[in-house]
Amino acid sequence: MTAQLVETIQSTLQPNDHPYMQGAWRPTYNEWNAIFSNGDAEVIGTIPDDIDGVYVRTGENQIHEPIGRYHPFDGDGFIHAISFKGGRASYRSRFVRTKGFAAEKEAGRSLWAGLMEPPHKSTRPGWGAQEWLKDSSSTDVAIHAGKIISTFYQCGEAYRLDPFTLEQFGTESWVPLDGISAHCKVDLATGELMFFNYSKHAPYMHYGVVGADNKLKHYIPVPLPGPRLPHDMAFTEHYTILNDMPLYWNEELLKKNLHVVQFHPDQKTRFAIIPRHGQPEDIRWFEAEPTYTLHWLNAWEEGDEIILDGYYQEEPMPKSYPNAPEGLERMMAYLDQGLLKPRLHRWRFNLKTGATVEERLDDRDLEFGMFNHRYAGKPYRYAYSAIPEPGWFLFRGIVKHDLDSRTSEAYEFGRGRFGSEAPFAPRIGARDEDDGYLVSFIADLETDQSECVLIDAKNITAGPVCRIILPERICSGTHSVWASGNDIGMGENSVLAA
Repeated sequence: MTAQLVETIQSTLQPNDHPYMQGAWRPTYNEWNAIFSNGDAEVIGTIPDDIDGVYVRTGENQIHEPIGRYHPFDGDGFIHAISFKGGRASYRSRFVRTKGFAAEKEAGRSLWAGLMEPPHKSTRPGWGAQEWLKDSSSTDVAIHAGKIISTFYQCGEAYRLDPFTLEQFGTESWVPLDGISAHCKVDLATGELMFFNYSKHAPYMHYGVVGADNKLKHYIPVPLPGPRLPHDMAFTEHYTILNDMPLYWNEELLKKNLHVVQFHPDQKTRFAIIPRHGQPEDIRWFEAEPTYTLHWLNAWEEGDEIILDGYYQEEPMPKSYPNAPEGLERMMAYLDQGLLKPRLHRWRFNLKTGATVEERLDDRDLEFGMFNHRYAGKPYRYAYSAIPEPGWFLFRGIVKHDLDSRTSEAYEFGRGRFGSEAPFAPRIGARDEDDGYLVSFIADLETDQSECVLIDAKNITAGPVCRIILPERICSGTHSVWASGNDIGMGENSVLAA
């Protein structure tokens, strides 16, 4: 390994016992460049020479002493990327240089209060649906028009980075006034990016399409009954699927500028299905059982039906987390997938009759699903879901579902080992949908190190075919993306760029 410490970001964080600043969520402040080759002591197994592309993972990493109570989703965006080509790998890590990051670096302290504090505690106006939060661009990453798009879950400006070097280019020029939410979607078949946003003012949601040339092509209102909290979207070859779910801010408390989430079990879940470039009058609304779904898997068209897979929460409003530190009970409960009980689920929307049919695909707690994105918006067979660690916002393994045969197999990372969302990386010249690797970053709490693992997607129970030990243990994260080199264009910024 050849490793270079690029910069250490100065932190004002004081020693503390916050549960999400310890263990796998312990913040780190070093930015690295590193190159790995087979034969290096840090490479266990063999880096395969039949993949070409980049794995990018983001997450929250707090830099400064927080204002009031800290929620892990308040942390600054920190991106880790590892590229593969010709049996070599290149790792880089960088904080996203958001406007909030720059302002707090200059001030040497936190300027914005977080998710669990009232607006008046922030010293400056903020961003997003709640208006006083810092847009930390820490939730999600996509790759579109050759660049990373880094986004914030409560809507923000969207930051643009090079996927190989992590060089930063500021905010996207096409982002509308209300920003864009995390979980924009990229259709590899057309090069288009679809996005949505939400806010506290009518019409409460918008939907847009950006072309392969990175220019805004379409932007329309999606009127809702009031402020909502959508988190994800899905698409098929011809349609986009948005949602209005009965988990949203208490309307009376919102009048007092208090953002308290409440589940309304007497209200149906609603799905908006719209042609990709359709108008508001083209929206078809479908009703389903009340729930909240944080993340979707995939969707496709089949005859008169649109089929959508995602993670249906059995308990969107969980009871308080047992033995939580005082003041953190609600936060701990909403981060515990074992209390939320997300289950792999399927919805069928009949465009001819207007009927919705639902089906449970797995009764285990599962979330953060991935699949081969060459099948995005199309019929697919294999899904890869993360296995939650009971009591924590952590993942201890992966379940592979064969959705045709309705069978599954699982791999667990091992004691004290927690993984990141694991996208699928197709082999060069892949012949089958599952002909490739699952890629993830693992935090090993017993050895106090992090590693990148590659797992053969055809045989996940065998464990990693390759483990690459990173320069230091990194903080746990949220979402990730894989992009093959020929989908990005390697150009000058190749995997082995200096």
